[in-house]
Amino acid sequence: MWIITGVLLGLVGLATFIGFHSGPHTHVLAGAIGLAAAGCLAYMVATRPGPVLWSLLGADLIIGTGIGVLGWKGLTHRPEDAGGNFSSSLEGEHGIAMSQLAPEGIVRVRGELWSAVSINGTVPVSTPVHVVRAAGVRVEVWGDDAQMKSSVGLFELSEDATMEGFE
Repeated sequence: MWIITGVLLGLVGLATFIGFHSGPHTHVLAGAIGLAAAGCLAYMVATRPGPVLWSLLGADLIIGTGIGVLGWKGLTHRPEDAGGNFSSSLEGEHGIAMSQLAPEGIVRVRGELWSAVSINGTVPVSTPVHVVRAAGVRVEVWGDDAQMKSSVGLFELSEDATMEGFE
């Protein structure tokens, strides 16, 4: 019985860890396995009571119930109920460049600082920007007063130009 209980408790820990990477379904599974382990521990306490078994039973019930509730809330939670700020809702918002964006820097949008990339050139500090796209913790912005670098002379080649190593 000790081996079965140990395996079940190990599965609770494993399913809990995997659940943080794979989603709430695994947390619900961890809660169910935790309840099965609690059943084994309750049987063991009834037949051979001892302080270690009571401690394991209490810890298992607390952890299994907590993980099960976490999974259940994850399954029944709807994003529109959250009321929080989602990065995708930043698209179309206005902000201010807090540092020079050449092309990367920091912008303030809705009172929050965001890592940003300018898509239309260098944006000076304190320039108004518009969020074009948000991806994770980075936003792509369009600066109102962005300064494009001149490409004049960038692609000019002279007749007598040589390429070292290719002669």
